[in-house]
Amino acid sequence: MKRFAARYVYPLTDPEPIENGFVEFGAEGEVLRTGRCDDPSSEPCFHDGALVPGFVNAHCHVELSSMKGLFRKGTGMAGFIDQINALRDTKSPEEKRRDLRDAMDLMWERGVSAMADISNGADSFGIKAAHPMYTRTFLEVFGTEPEDCPAVMAGVRALQRDAASFGLDAAPTPHACYTMSPELVTAASAAAMEAGFLSFHSEETDEEEDMLKYGRGPMWENRKAAGMSVPPVTGRSSLLYFIDRLKAARPAPYDAHILLVHEVCMDQEGIDAVKAAMRHPYVALCPLSNLFIHNALPPVGLMRENGLKLCVGTDSLSSNDDLDIVAELYCLQHHFPEIPLGELLTWACRNGAEFLSRPELGALEAGRKPGLVLLDQLDDRGGLTAASRSKRLL
Repeated sequence: MKRFAARYVYPLTDPEPIENGFVEFGAEGEVLRTGRCDDPSSEPCFHDGALVPGFVNAHCHVELSSMKGLFRKGTGMAGFIDQINALRDTKSPEEKRRDLRDAMDLMWERGVSAMADISNGADSFGIKAAHPMYTRTFLEVFGTEPEDCPAVMAGVRALQRDAASFGLDAAPTPHACYTMSPELVTAASAAAMEAGFLSFHSEETDEEEDMLKYGRGPMWENRKAAGMSVPPVTGRSSLLYFIDRLKAARPAPYDAHILLVHEVCMDQEGIDAVKAAMRHPYVALCPLSNLFIHNALPPVGLMRENGLKLCVGTDSLSSNDDLDIVAELYCLQHHFPEIPLGELLTWACRNGAEFLSRPELGALEAGRKPGLVLLDQLDDRGGLTAASRSKRLL
């Protein structure tokens, strides 16, 4: 048996911590019990911080880890896409795999136990298969020309078979409304829902909304200048357009776990449509990426008021300075100080585990095997500070 104690223990069976608490683990890493210390000073392993379950990074592009430090900030989505296209192949395959492995190792050391990862190729498959971190791989597809839809889907199905040969959980998923023909959004969404999990970049920027609602703005102009087809102008939000494309695949409501990533422009109409169409909707917050690209944040208060299940992701090192869940949580705490740390940790641990259907993760509850993470450098009230860091203990 291993026993750890700290000023705060967050089992996350509810958001409140146990003050001067302990957690005990069995030989296989399973939680045995949690409780309050009779005498903290007698505990041989007492930490001045918080003990929490392993994190779940609900949205990452780990295969882009070689792009760290290459991107200009504040370019908006159109400028960001231009940079992706220009810089994607600036390093060799060996350098990309090295950076990818280093990024996964660092996330693991910082306490990430599972990850919902976006892949456009096979570079990450062998590394994920050998890594202690659990990953579900979302094989993201693009394609603006309707006639290309069959070939794109054939290609991603081949990539899915490749991932399966490594023993990975992987399936196709659509990227975003603005990079896909209507036919491809529907086909990729159908394949994702068939697997039970869908991840979708949604309402990340006003530029996306301008494109779908009004047929204008930098993203619209970029596509037209490149001679690419553009999505239909609907006069409605891109989220409502996406739900319409789901309905073209099969009738609502949907039982799949659907993760809407970013949702910077989400409004009440969109939330109502999501709740009507999806039985298991989740939203992945990636605040540092949102600030990096276009200096905006999602309407977190509105999401909380409506009871949406929120998760936390890092996005990629093309749109972030680090892949650090604690930095994301500190950003959320800074901008939304009314949210207690226990609720933020529920998003970063338990809700992500629920999205991925990994019941062994997400909480320090008897029988689970979530790992154990220490948060240090807390303030006098137990909140995060700019100096707070995370370290895997188990």
